[in-house]
Amino acid sequence: MTLWIDTHCHLDAPEFDADRAAVHARALAAGVAHCVLPAVEVANFGTVRALAHQVSCSYALGIHPLCVPTARDSDIAALDEALTRHADDPRLVAVGEIGLDHFVPALMTPTMRERQEYFYREQLKLARTHQLPVILHVRRSADRLLKHLRELVPAAGWRGIAHAFNGSEQQAMEFIKLGFKLGFGGAMTFDTAQQLRRLAVDLPLDAVVVETDSPDIPPHWLYVTASQRAAGQAQGRNEPAELPRIAAQLAALRGMEAEVLAHATTANTLDALPRLKALLSC
Repeated sequence: MTLWIDTHCHLDAPEFDADRAAVHARALAAGVAHCVLPAVEVANFGTVRALAHQVSCSYALGIHPLCVPTARDSDIAALDEALTRHADDPRLVAVGEIGLDHFVPALMTPTMRERQEYFYREQLKLARTHQLPVILHVRRSADRLLKHLRELVPAAGWRGIAHAFNGSEQQAMEFIKLGFKLGFGGAMTFDTAQQLRRLAVDLPLDAVVVETDSPDIPPHWLYVTASQRAAGQAQGRNEPAELPRIAAQLAALRGMEAEVLAHATTANTLDALPRLKALLSC
């Protein structure tokens, strides 16, 4: 069986409360050998860590930009403490999900933009101090993310993943130059996503990783339109078992066998998140 790594999956999300064990079992049966579970706020650090150990996955700790409005300054110290306390935990592989969101209107006031950048920079500093890669949230914010990354480069350089990347080719190459891999998932499966699909094809193969962002960013076969939702049809829930089908579309776009893509994206993930090597060799 072709094996995959889902580099971004919120398996702790409440959407999975009713059937989390079954969701994980379906992923394993589909060939998803491992999932990376990013935290989004201090309140779910413990939950994500416990779940990663329970289902033999890995995790990252960080404060998501969408959680910045309710975050406190002391949460940076709490993150530092958690990274220190779990420094020897082999399942802790990154600082994340962190970044900037310039799409949500409530986050675009001058005060909230400044607040986002404060939390982003402080978390980059912690990643640098703890010598961990970062998992980035990139939504209409690539240039600002790059600015801070360039200003805070660790001695050994950056490693990590720009999750759900949807910027320009030029921006993509700048992330790659800094040491990042770019995550592709359900958004790439839509025929209308022409720019994203071109990017998925044109980027160097050694820069690409695959993800679901479950339960979000459903692929086209799960997507429900606004009119369908208005008529009472529920939005399809994404889950890690969808990754092989998503990746098969990427392989088809690139004109390669799915197994070749699986080997390449696994190697890329291990390069981005080096602690995974020990976990996956067990």
